[in-house]
Amino acid sequence: MSLPPPNASALADSQFRPLQRQGTGWGWGQLTLGRDPLVLTAMMAPAAVVFGAFFLLPMLRLFLIGGSGAEGWGAYASIITNPRHLESLVSTVLLSAGVTLVTLVVSTVAGLFLVRNRFPGRSLLNAMLTFPLAFPGVVIGFMVIMLAGRQGLIGDLTFKLAGSKLVFAYSMAGLFLGYVYFSIPRVILTIMASAEKLDPRLEEAARSLGARPWQVVGHVILPALKPAFLSAGAVCFATAMGAFGTAFTLATRIDVLPMTIYTEFTLAANIAMAAALSFVLGAVTWAALAVARSFAGTSVAAAG
Repeated sequence: MSLPPPNASALADSQFRPLQRQGTGWGWGQLTLGRDPLVLTAMMAPAAVVFGAFFLLPMLRLFLIGGSGAEGWGAYASIITNPRHLESLVSTVLLSAGVTLVTLVVSTVAGLFLVRNRFPGRSLLNAMLTFPLAFPGVVIGFMVIMLAGRQGLIGDLTFKLAGSKLVFAYSMAGLFLGYVYFSIPRVILTIMASAEKLDPRLEEAARSLGARPWQVVGHVILPALKPAFLSAGAVCFATAMGAFGTAFTLATRIDVLPMTIYTEFTLAANIAMAAALSFVLGAVTWAALAVARSFAGTSVAAAG
């Protein structure tokens, strides 16, 4: 009596069965990762080494240096007691918040349009929107100067129209423009990825119930994109808080915290104060990411 030929799909399924939950852990065959401490230790070791070497130890060292100066641990209080330091912190937070808000609005409108519409040149436009990722901050600052500096395009145009040049490259407005320019690619990619996963049946159901277009946007689309807003917004805020290259190029008459740290480190040679301000900057940025993570769950990606 001959046996029937084996079922190829069943054989493949039995040999390459995916990881399945067994008891309190995930196991493959007799291996249960949740119960084997050696396996867990081996899997966590690379992440622990990277976290300790590139985050924990440098931050600890920075914290200790911040309290080793002439002012002692009072250097950390200077962010509040020193008017210049406090002003730079407030300016940096307000600038970063404004950049985040405008970037989210622009990226949401552009991202939804690109996801919902197909037209010639769409792929090229998507590539151009991510083009600023290739530029360092100094180059972006130079581009702002070419646009709104003393010899910039806007200045020449306003001189021909009104007889006077409009120059704002070296003000908070110029810094704001540069930050928005390099923040849009970081945000729009996240918004587009989330928008592509939206279920169009939810919008159709809302329209069938009599919802107007603005109601569909406000009650269906935007709530569904909330995790993307929080994650992308947190990364945008953190990036703007710590941006240095663009600020170094443009911030000649304004103080933002990265430039204040640079001044303390180079011109004043106050390494302890620069370390204390750097630690405060890192703490504020980390707090923003932690708050966003608490609201968005695990969808927040941290900026390095």
